Amino acid sequence: MKVGIDRLSFFIPNLYLDMTELAKRRGDDPAKYHIGIGQDQMAVNRVSEDIVTLGANAASKIVTDEDRELIDMVIVGTESGIDHSKASAVIIHHLLKVQPFARSFEVKEACYGGTAALHMAKEYVKNHPERKVLVIASDIARYGLASGGEVTQGVGAVAMMITKDPRILSLEDDNTFLTEDIYDFWRPNYSQFPVVDGPLSNSTYIESFQKVWNHHKDITGLTLEDYTALSFHIPYTKMGKKALQSVLDQADEETQARLLARYEESIHYSRRIGNLYTGSLYLGLISLLENSQALKAGDRLGLFSYGSGAVSEFFTGYLEKGYQEFLFTKEHQEMLDKRQAITVDQYEEIFNETLPQKGEQAEYSSTVPFSIYKVENDIRYYKQY
Repeated sequence: MKVGIDRLSFFIPNLYLDMTELAKRRGDDPAKYHIGIGQDQMAVNRVSEDIVTLGANAASKIVTDEDRELIDMVIVGTESGIDHSKASAVIIHHLLKVQPFARSFEVKEACYGGTAALHMAKEYVKNHPERKVLVIASDIARYGLASGGEVTQGVGAVAMMITKDPRILSLEDDNTFLTEDIYDFWRPNYSQFPVVDGPLSNSTYIESFQKVWNHHKDITGLTLEDYTALSFHIPYTKMGKKALQSVLDQADEETQARLLARYEESIHYSRRIGNLYTGSLYLGLISLLENSQALKAGDRLGLFSYGSGAVSEFFTGYLEKGYQEFLFTKEHQEMLDKRQAITVDQYEEIFNETLPQKGEQAEYSSTVPFSIYKVENDIRYYKQY
């Protein structure tokens, strides 16, 4: 029985900051951002948008009335939780009107959480083939104004419906995974922003990929020539390319050229959005599927997931016949193109806004479908506009 991704979509706020403007304000050469790091734009969220609204807006595109009765689990992978106790998935379950006899919970391990949720969903559907699982990877990546990681910031969510006989990507049971206790990136409970050891984070990412890739190759016998494309976790677009290049000497020139070409197609959206933490691998997958004209049914794709701290995983899937019909290519392109550019001053003002705390209250208006409309008694109230 095949199990995998039946539908997937992403959602981002309707504001963005151009990296040339940010580079000028920070006194940097714009080429450092556009070429050296590989980022052109940064998605920016208003204070009334959080991982709940992002996740609900992403999922609303793919959840049908039939799905609402068949979904048994709503799982959110995130490292931007809004509560130390209550899971965002519980609120999203309510907003999407999913049938009540379902499990709803969050999964956390840095940027790896979405992948953990995906494979939990796959195993559940294998045992309950008539049911479905909604997986959401939703995050707000923030490092602080004028910080070293500022240029890689981003915000958004990816939603995936996991079912039997999927219409987009069937997942194989050939996963290899790795856990190492490393402090390359972490965020203590008292801190609003993460602590990052940049050089260690970069080297750990590449080494983790090499380890799970080579282990997967040893177990399965599959080589780079067997893949039409590889998708990577994308903290910034040059990072995945460095990891890919680190193993390309294992392949012939034709394979090298093919994989590099597909990689460039997989980063189109990330260049315009930034880091989605748990959602970045799957944003890259969507970008690959929607921007490549070279893919076809039956192609084998490899996916590398990485979460600092550190957990990594390599797994594979096959494209299904007619997968293009179930993508949201036009809608995603329009969402990107219709966004409003903001100035650095506006970005910094929005960045410094916070929701009420300690019993204070506020009300908000929005043009975003799902949004926070008020905060009262330390509760965030959401509605669909």
